[in-house]
Amino acid sequence: MRRAMHRGGRGFGHGGGFGRGFGGRHGHDDDGRGRRRRMFDSGELRLVLLKLIADEPRHGYDLIRQIEELTGGAYAPSPGVIYPTLTLLGDMGLIETADSDGAKKLFAATDAGRAELDTNADAVAALITRLTEVGEERQRTDSASVRRAMGNLRTVLMNRLGDRDLEEATLHDIVALIDEAAQKIERL
Repeated sequence: MRRAMHRGGRGFGHGGGFGRGFGGRHGHDDDGRGRRRRMFDSGELRLVLLKLIADEPRHGYDLIRQIEELTGGAYAPSPGVIYPTLTLLGDMGLIETADSDGAKKLFAATDAGRAELDTNADAVAALITRLTEVGEERQRTDSASVRRAMGNLRTVLMNRLGDRDLEEATLHDIVALIDEAAQKIERL
């Protein structure tokens, strides 16, 4: 327990997250060897971007913001991922640049892009559902009061466990209290 607290408090879950989902802070994004699962597998981001563009013409930053909104802020793809994927979609003839008022390139789906979405309708629906579920779970599990309480517990534990005069019996009492709280929360 002491070692876990001295290594930055990682004893409370992988990366400080409280739920399951994708994006690096959630339970089933870890493959069991300490590596995090990517938000999208090969080709999935391409389908998500194509779907969002088919819904309405969008520019790159808007696509990043839309995915971030779908996931409740749990994941926002980087421009270094979005723009090469947009270039690929354009090269594949699935999107094209549309007229835009500003300096930002606006992308629209082509007929071939809409056909691609029709062909992959089930996969696209599953991807959008997955992103939405990540956002819903984040809202359920990432409340400010829970974060505040966990931060308070972490601070108290670090202060108390950092005491060099901490007796073994006190350490066992602390562990018992934490275990008891975990069991009560699990029964809720």
